[in-house]
Amino acid sequence: MFMKSVTKTTQNIILEGSMQAKVVAEQIGKPYSTLLREINPFDMNAKLGAETLLEIMRVTRNLAPLEFMARELGYNIVPEDLAGDTTGRAFGG
Repeated sequence: MFMKSVTKTTQNIILEGSMQAKVVAEQIGKPYSTLLREINPFDMNAKLGAETLLEIMRVTRNLAPLEFMARELGYNIVPEDLAGDTTGRAFGG
C-alpha cells in the first residue's frame, strides 16, 4: 500500500479534481509537463515547492495538502471566519 504524502495528496487534487490539470498549470504559470513532474511522488528528481503548492491550493480551492500536513503535526485547520466562534457552530454545535 502506498503511504500518503503531501505530494501524493496534491497529485490527487490535480489528476482527480474538478479542474483540468492543464487549466491548473496555466493558472499557476507552470508548464503542464513541469507541473506533472513536480506532483509525481515517484520522481525523485523533481520536487513540489511550497509556493507552487500554495498556488495549487489557491487555484483549486482544495486544502487537502494543508489539512494533511496539519494532521501529521497534530493540528486541525479551522476556517478564519469560524476560528473565533464561541457558539460551537465551528464544531458542529
